[in-house]
Amino acid sequence: MVADVIDSLAGQEGYEIVLNGHTDTTGLERFNLTLSKKRAETVARALEKGGIDKEAIKIFAFGESDPRVPTADGVNEPQNRRVEIFIQ
Repeated sequence: MVADVIDSLAGQEGYEIVLNGHTDTTGLERFNLTLSKKRAETVARALEKGGIDKEAIKIFAFGESDPRVPTADGVNEPQNRRVEIFIQ
């Protein structure tokens, strides 16, 4: 998916990329907030390595607060561990 973003933006100007990091509900809420930020930062580094300007990337961390699949606390749900990419 990161490669697709890089390819689609090749030669383009004036865009902004928003990366929203998320986790599942496993672990402590504070840890998950930090983990979701690190997850988004990893995607940002991959985009930068592919030629995307660092200044065009904005990172937000949501931790476990916005699950794709609602679960009880402490439930391991792979679909909730993600980074959403928005191009504006």
